[in-house]
Amino acid sequence: MLQVAVVGCGHWGPNLVRSFSQLPDSRVAAICDLDRDKLDRALRLAPEARTSTDYREIIDHDAVDAVAIATTASTHFEIARECLLRGKHVFVEKPMCLTAAEAAALVDLARTRARVLMVGHLLKYHPAVSYLKRYVEAGRLGDLLYIHSQRLNLGQVRRDENAMWCLASHDIAVANYLCGRQPEAVAAVGQSYLRRPVQDVVFLTMHYGDGVLAHVHVSWLDPHKIRRMTIVGSRRMAVFDDMEASEKLRIYDKGVDFPNGDYHSPDAALSLRVGDIFVPKIEPIEPLRAECQHFLDCVLNGTRPETDGEEGLQVVRVLEAAERSLHDGGRLVSVASHSAAARTGTPGGE
Repeated sequence: MLQVAVVGCGHWGPNLVRSFSQLPDSRVAAICDLDRDKLDRALRLAPEARTSTDYREIIDHDAVDAVAIATTASTHFEIARECLLRGKHVFVEKPMCLTAAEAAALVDLARTRARVLMVGHLLKYHPAVSYLKRYVEAGRLGDLLYIHSQRLNLGQVRRDENAMWCLASHDIAVANYLCGRQPEAVAAVGQSYLRRPVQDVVFLTMHYGDGVLAHVHVSWLDPHKIRRMTIVGSRRMAVFDDMEASEKLRIYDKGVDFPNGDYHSPDAALSLRVGDIFVPKIEPIEPLRAECQHFLDCVLNGTRPETDGEEGLQVVRVLEAAERSLHDGGRLVSVASHSAAARTGTPGGE
């Protein structure tokens, strides 16, 4: 049984405490937060856990095997780094870090210390997303054309990260998963309405090459709570709506047919096709429980996580390039060129 410490008991941390305390392969040995009231509330989920307001007191204990970090994003790097240096396996919530340089340093450190480093890209453990990935890989959607994602709500206004860094990691991770690669270039525009200069609404467009686009709209200033992703293929379309109680994934047999097989001619005959709507049966597996169990399995078996540090680094590279675009009037920024420039300290190109 692995002894797990949870650092950060604010918005998401208590969910990690609950999940790790309920899994048979782990025990929550310690919990940490600067706020004593939050600690007391989290302690109800794991009454036998030690508590501290200083995470160093917890990670210095030999009895702790792994640390789950759910603090503010600006503290992820330093806490994760200290945990790895002390020989702890690390699970860190998204975004992994606020710079690609920091994320790359954690990846290198985890490799050097032979420790598991896993990032909390929760939706990759969602059974509906797993089903959708298999559906896309089987070619049943046809050629992937574009993805449109909305992650909106009223609230959760942050100070140290904008809405894109706070919310879009999930959408970027899923878009990369479905496309099988990271985008070649990104563009982002946004605005600060509540707390300047932190953007509370952002529109992000990712270019994956071969005409494949993914557009992400994130906001914490919206009247509706929306967690929806639309995936359009050349044969069928799919909608993943995580706010639906049961029918979270729908497959639409809708599209445009080209009888002559000529997709690009302006004179090609087009016919709209509207067929059935298919709602696949999705096993009711809690994504967070599956994610936490996967982390434990990787630690116990010495295997590589599905959402390892390398994937976390890829997402941070996209966010960092998008941040540059955001502050440069929505200019299209090459992800690879920006990443190379960040490593060398030279200005990046398009």
